[in-house]
Amino acid sequence: MISTTNNNQSNQHLNIPFQIKPWAVFLWLAIWQIASQWIGEPILLVSPIMVIKRLFELILTSSFWYSILFSLSRIATGFFCGVLTGSLLAVLSYRYKYILELLTPLILITKTIPVASFIILVLIWVSSKNLSILISFIMVLPIIYTNVFSGIASTDKELLEMAQVFSLSSWKKIRYIYLSQILPFFQSACSLSLGLCWKAGIAAEVIGIPADSIGEKLYNAKIYIDTADLFAWTIVIIIISIFFEKLISTLLNLLVERLERIS
Repeated sequence: MISTTNNNQSNQHLNIPFQIKPWAVFLWLAIWQIASQWIGEPILLVSPIMVIKRLFELILTSSFWYSILFSLSRIATGFFCGVLTGSLLAVLSYRYKYILELLTPLILITKTIPVASFIILVLIWVSSKNLSILISFIMVLPIIYTNVFSGIASTDKELLEMAQVFSLSSWKKIRYIYLSQILPFFQSACSLSLGLCWKAGIAAEVIGIPADSIGEKLYNAKIYIDTADLFAWTIVIIIISIFFEKLISTLLNLLVERLERIS
């Protein structure tokens, strides 16, 4: 009853990542090692061997895992709240013109103000412990809102006319028409906002310095000029970001496949 062409194209787009070749990784590690030895100052550029050694030392500590759980839980909370709120506001904006007019200036401001300005401003009102939740939320909201609204607005009018001819209920219109049209936009928005909210959340922690967070670890590494710690935690951030994005992308793909089977 519905066309899944857009969904399939979106899935194919999301499932074609840049392939990381082992030889390229080893080459860059070798360049890093050579550069570190050439400089000869670990404070300026620590070697990858020292970073890996320090990373394994951190993994054996309970504070390492607590910091990951602390930051991941808050940034993920901000992300999901941003997704839900942005989607709901997009639906309401499409349904009610005055809501669209009311939110348009706010969304434009949110998209243009630098992240650092948001962090400093929000820190005045929110405790540093919950700062990353709100910053992640603010970063995700306009992306989800804009894409979901665009998906609703681009819904095939002929399908809607056909649904009206066959007197389909509102629920069936949402299930068989709107969802299939919106999902590609929604997937694209989630893919774009995942990395942004993670980076913004960590930046908020570095500025707010909540206790036992990844941001605090990075800040301490900078204060004490502990380059090995700085690189080790940076690697951790990259790994978690990739894992988080893969997890959400997998869940979205499963949702799309399930909706296609139902349809």
